[in-house]
Amino acid sequence: MDVAHPTAGWEQLGPSFYRKVQLYTQVFDQDLDLDNYIVAGAPYSGAIALYRDEGKLVAYQPTRASKPSIDIYSCAGGEPILSIPWDNGSIKGLGWSEDEKLLVITADGTVRCYFDLQGEFTQFSLGNGAEDSGVKSCKFYAHGLVALLNNNSLISVSSYSEPRPKLLAPPPEGQVDSWSLIPPSYTNSRSVEVLLSIGQTIYVSDATACEDRGLDQGPFTHITVSPSGKFVALYTKAGKVHVINSTFEENLSEHDSKSKIPPKYVEWCGNDAVVIAWEDEVHLVGPYGESVKFYYDSGRVHLLPDYDGVRIIANDRCDFLQKVPEDTEEVFKLGSDSPASILLDAVEQLEMQSPKADDNVQLIRPHLVGAVDKCVNAAGQEFSEHWQKQLLKAASFGKSVLDIYNSDDFVDMCETLRVLNAVRNYKIGLPLSYEQYQRLSPSGLIARLLNRHEYLLALRIAAYLRLPTDKIYVHWASAKVRLGSEDDDTTCRKIVEKLSGKPGISFEAIARAAYEEGRGRLATELLNHEPRAGRQVPLLLSMEEDELALDKAIESGDTDLIYFVLHQLRRKLPLASFFRVINSRPTATALVEAAAHEGDGDGHEDTAMLKDLYYQDDRRVDGAAVFVREALRQPESRTAGDKLALAAKLLADNAKENAFEIGVLKEASLLLRLQEGFDRDLGDHFAGLSVQQTMFKLYRLGYSGRAKKIQSEFKVPERVGWWVRLQALVAKRDWNEIEEISKQRKSPIGWEPFFNQCLQAGNPRLAALFIPKCTGLEHGATITMYEKCGMRVRAAEEAVKMRDAESWARLLEAAGRGSNEGREIERLGATVFKR
Repeated sequence: MDVAHPTAGWEQLGPSFYRKVQLYTQVFDQDLDLDNYIVAGAPYSGAIALYRDEGKLVAYQPTRASKPSIDIYSCAGGEPILSIPWDNGSIKGLGWSEDEKLLVITADGTVRCYFDLQGEFTQFSLGNGAEDSGVKSCKFYAHGLVALLNNNSLISVSSYSEPRPKLLAPPPEGQVDSWSLIPPSYTNSRSVEVLLSIGQTIYVSDATACEDRGLDQGPFTHITVSPSGKFVALYTKAGKVHVINSTFEENLSEHDSKSKIPPKYVEWCGNDAVVIAWEDEVHLVGPYGESVKFYYDSGRVHLLPDYDGVRIIANDRCDFLQKVPEDTEEVFKLGSDSPASILLDAVEQLEMQSPKADDNVQLIRPHLVGAVDKCVNAAGQEFSEHWQKQLLKAASFGKSVLDIYNSDDFVDMCETLRVLNAVRNYKIGLPLSYEQYQRLSPSGLIARLLNRHEYLLALRIAAYLRLPTDKIYVHWASAKVRLGSEDDDTTCRKIVEKLSGKPGISFEAIARAAYEEGRGRLATELLNHEPRAGRQVPLLLSMEEDELALDKAIESGDTDLIYFVLHQLRRKLPLASFFRVINSRPTATALVEAAAHEGDGDGHEDTAMLKDLYYQDDRRVDGAAVFVREALRQPESRTAGDKLALAAKLLADNAKENAFEIGVLKEASLLLRLQEGFDRDLGDHFAGLSVQQTMFKLYRLGYSGRAKKIQSEFKVPERVGWWVRLQALVAKRDWNEIEEISKQRKSPIGWEPFFNQCLQAGNPRLAALFIPKCTGLEHGATITMYEKCGMRVRAAEEAVKMRDAESWARLLEAAGRGSNEGREIERLGATVFKR
């Protein structure tokens, strides 16, 4: 079969060429009159939504359903992908997001977002008076929309996943003849800008202000913004098209269609030309005002703009109108003598076994690398498989002649074309251009196949392009859970058998789908196959499977996860139920106890939780310890005593076993009572001090009798009592009392502590008094002690007495031979240490 040359469908507009490629034929049934339908197409050659135009009277057709519906087709038509019955009010907006979500807006401001092609949706309201004023029309962009109300208010939604409808600056009163918008990604303010034709001019409204652009050619029946956001096309009632830049500072071109009938569509074809469509006539207007006309004899056509062109939909065909890519033009343009064109001719000569093939290659040898690259790129731009193959053959022939050539781009293009040809097939109906595919990305393409439940093709493409397949399997399993008619056990078994051994599979996502579908038992069964406890637990909690969630968290050994579950359970369960859940789980109990001890992180433990925990677990000693710690923190002795009494009462039921603890509590209560008396009698603060601290303070304040009474009352050992007294006397610098003590014959703690404490307190004279009383010292220790007190002569006497010549000599050297102290030391040792 003869294949038409690519230039057969080209039309020249000024210096550029445009082509109309036929993508599919016999798209819709002949009895479906497109003139009666609103048609909206998703970007990147996505799905097409049809809804009967409510403003037109339609003759009864017994072959078609009488109830209104939104029908979704692929670009290839045929049977609908999905038919959505519609009885939810008048539709005022029908559009698509960049990721192929269908948006339906009704007159009362209700927005439905169909996030797949299987009928699942989320819903929200525009608010801001939309229900009262009513929606007039809507415009859509990649991830948001703007609604125009009947009172000229503008409501913007910048995200469908987290919709927060906001009012834009209000335009002036007056009839809005047409309007459009510039997406936020193309505006300086990063806010959506709305262009409104009111009267003779254009107003631009954004989040903060509405400004008049000062035009006088209006009113305009159509406003459309180029895909790049840089240019605006305005169509007047007189039939003229004005193209200006988006800042409204420069009029770039003008074209008179000479039509008195207003067109149905005015859309951009890429960023260089404008397409105007009436019922069966399409005008393509170039950047210099030239135009080309196309006629359709099958009735009404609809234009679906895309980033790099326009899809033209009619009953019997789906065409793609676009500017001819530069590489394609260079290769195929009639009369072209470019190296790429010559290389393509060379491969054709090679097929005919003509010797001219080699001559042509030698002719372009210096430019062969560039020619190969252009043939590869041109192959990507072709929809015809024949010309794809020819161009790739030319590229292959060219690179075989080259000594060195990096074939990565060639291989990538072969893979890309195989994918594109597979999804362009009429059974799939995704006629992506190469540029659309680059923008959509392979992962985006796979997402679209998943929405159509084309799992086998998605898996083959993912494997071919070496992409992960886990999301495909999860999507398949989730769909099986939602749409399958088999019982839970069979469904679970089939899913596990299919996904067993597949890396990265999230059974949690599948289980969540089952739970949302009302199949709780199946969800629980599927979760048992999820290896990551962190994904199991949140879903189990939302399913009210509290104890199972806690068990899974404990099995994981993840402390943070266990704490998360315990926190959730503590919030939702009564206290008794909460303790009943954790009491049989030692790990959970231990973590609750640890968290209560830590409290708010500032050392303030959660005493209420600890008391309840110990009471439920009958841990009376631990419960009493909580009361004791509370008592120690009380500023008032009476309150602290009450806490200790509660602790003792808690232990009283088993007094024999808890005898030691009860005894300690009695002593603590007694101490508090005594301290309360000291506070009252002495005008100082004793509450909270220990026994030794209380004795210390009494000695320091001069109440040694009371201190001794405390010592006797609490059976403080005599050695401890002497230590406390010594430290208190040193702290108050009561040297006289310490000197009196030095006159005593014995000390339970010895006399070295007295020496050390006095010396450290800065009284070497008093410290020296205790040196003769120190017994059991090492040889020479007294010499050092006297020397520390600054008494070298006395130290020398000790050295002479011990006949320690070395120490005597060191002391003499330190004192200096000529000093009085030195002469005295020398005299002491003269008779003993003869030189």
